[in-house]
Amino acid sequence: MAMDGSLVGAIDQGTTSTRFIIYDANARAVASHQVEFTQFYPEAGWVEHDPMEILESVRVCTAKAMDKATAEGFNVDGGLKAIGLTNQRETTVIWSKSSGLPLYNAIVWMDVRTSSICRRLEKELSGGRTHFFEACGLPISTYFSALKILWLIENVEDVRKAIQKGDALFGTIDTWLIWNLTGGCRGLNRDQNRVNGVHVTDCSNASRTMLMNLKTLDWDKPTLETLGIPVEILPKIVSNSETIGVIANGWPLSGVPIAGCLGDQHAAMLGQLCRKGEAKSTYGTGAFILLNTGEEVIYSSNGLLSTIAYKLGPNAETNYALEGSIAIAGAAVQWLRDGLGIIQSAKEIEDLALLVENSGGVYFVPAFNGLFAPWWRDDARGVCLGITRFTNKGHIARAVLESMCFQVKDVLDSMHKDAEEKVMKEGEFLLRVDGGATVNNLLMQIQADLLGSAVVRPADIETTALGAAYAAGLAIGIWTTEKIFDLEHKEKPTVFHPKLGEEQRKKRNESWFKAVSRTFDLADLSI
Repeated sequence: MAMDGSLVGAIDQGTTSTRFIIYDANARAVASHQVEFTQFYPEAGWVEHDPMEILESVRVCTAKAMDKATAEGFNVDGGLKAIGLTNQRETTVIWSKSSGLPLYNAIVWMDVRTSSICRRLEKELSGGRTHFFEACGLPISTYFSALKILWLIENVEDVRKAIQKGDALFGTIDTWLIWNLTGGCRGLNRDQNRVNGVHVTDCSNASRTMLMNLKTLDWDKPTLETLGIPVEILPKIVSNSETIGVIANGWPLSGVPIAGCLGDQHAAMLGQLCRKGEAKSTYGTGAFILLNTGEEVIYSSNGLLSTIAYKLGPNAETNYALEGSIAIAGAAVQWLRDGLGIIQSAKEIEDLALLVENSGGVYFVPAFNGLFAPWWRDDARGVCLGITRFTNKGHIARAVLESMCFQVKDVLDSMHKDAEEKVMKEGEFLLRVDGGATVNNLLMQIQADLLGSAVVRPADIETTALGAAYAAGLAIGIWTTEKIFDLEHKEKPTVFHPKLGEEQRKKRNESWFKAVSRTFDLADLSI
């Protein structure tokens, strides 16, 4: 335990689970707890969460992790100085200010129900798909919160009525959690005084709504007017590292300040300590690759998003990033487990894939809900090509792992094209990796082979929660920016070096492109 006994907590609210991790003053995890929650699929391509179940998962995780830390001898009640929060991005909730209840389930980031709204806007707006690109760095896509807000307004009467009455609040999951943790509609503090929930988001989450101006870090009025979204329902935008509010009575963390907030991919970037010119890839439900471009917004010509990296304090400089988002990575492994029953647990996929030397010419493209970067095709659907009588479960398993790595390579190739001269550092390119799937050594080796460059896995792969803890600890003075970026972890990372020859790499990439092209224009296949 650190000499001063200071502890920082991090709520990591992901797409399929919530966890709470407690760190000591040396940024070492001392206790954690994780809870999975329900995924709802009301129609093909639709994905929803119950916001109340997510709240309960946070309650359970924080209480259990605090109990574990106390059992290990840590003074949690006196030592926990702040918490940071990180969350699945773009997932959209609209709730009643007066009752505190959601007006509809949360619409998850990968949900594609807004595709018809996207097509409509592309036709109506002069700039087509890239109409808002200069303001927000994002194309019109089902991915982003603005389109989900429009769907809720157009399709849910309770949402329309609440907006008309001035009773509706919008938020991504960070906003929903902070509002509830700081009191909601009828909160009390430790002195039993009435407190109202704080309605805020941070600039990284706001940058994913399609509504924030990347340069001013404020809601973009022309965009709001064009889309007809009232500014009154939107939260205040704050930096990633500042005291936001204090947790109200009735929560396990009552009285502790919330001092950091970042979208999950931005938190992972901070947790990986990515400076300008450095990139990381997080492998979770999806895969997300971010390249820190420093204090300059770089607009992509190759299908990437311009976004915030992080802003570590109200007066700190803003770091920007190029991002490539992949909708389906680990979710494809879950599909093998839950949909096809080929494996019984996610970790079995490595052993199954190692039964064969290669994928036997099988290529799998997991375009279950369309393809994100760099293709941006919501008409794409999944395909598995090259199947023969020779094909077995091992080949399928290996093709699924390879699909993650090919998609990451597509994004990194685009990043090199967009930022080679301005941003990329000289010398060998290294990809920093994190997320649950990186425990799979075969996956990491395949990634290095297909990239033709080294892949670096830290000893602590949960860098998303670590980044949120850094932001909170920084805000309250446990750490300084210099200390965070100079922090040398004692455990050495694992480095995977490429073993595949250049000619073979090139051939495999050509086959992958052929497979990707077969996924297009399949959304209207008859049932």
